[in-house]
Amino acid sequence: MLETLDIELAGEPVRLLADRAMYWPARRRLFIADLHLGKADTFRAAGIALPRGGTALDLSRISASVDATGATSVWVLGDMLHGRADLSSWRAAWEDFRKLHPRLSIAVVDGNHDRALQQARLDIERLGDAVHDGPFVLRHDPALDPRGHVLCGHLHPVLKLPGQPRTQAFWLQPGCTILPAFSAFTGGYLLRLGEGDSAVLCNGSALLAVGAH
Repeated sequence: MLETLDIELAGEPVRLLADRAMYWPARRRLFIADLHLGKADTFRAAGIALPRGGTALDLSRISASVDATGATSVWVLGDMLHGRADLSSWRAAWEDFRKLHPRLSIAVVDGNHDRALQQARLDIERLGDAVHDGPFVLRHDPALDPRGHVLCGHLHPVLKLPGQPRTQAFWLQPGCTILPAFSAFTGGYLLRLGEGDSAVLCNGSALLAVGAH
């Protein structure tokens, strides 16, 4: 089982998972950001040679996190898709995933790469640009909101410790928590911790908290 870290955000207990997801026990909801379904497939369709199987791997990681937490819903904080929605290579993996979890509710906050979601027919709920739920405001891009603590993605934060490679990280700021990109096929924004900031590095199997939180 992947390592987890229980923390509080805006007074609400949440659980960080080493495989780049956050679980909200009060709603039995799993949050991920920047799934970028079909990104490698879209690149291959454009003639760029990339290995296959990335979408299936990412979806299997969601399955593992759902099984580990008992989540009944998954909310994607933007950029669920990347590029074309008609490529059979990644859609087959998606259909297999839905058959494995027929009762799992999946909802998506609109991200800048989600223009094709309307035509994708993925059996998901569209949440619009932002949702206020409990102490949280769920959106894609980081921006403070007076209604609550923002949970978002978009930046793909990574942190580099001395002598170590860049590692995906949760970026915890006053009023805003930026989740790491869930997809294995993404770049990263090298974050610099400001006053009051902290980070939790997540390498897929372990977590490491850096700074006060």
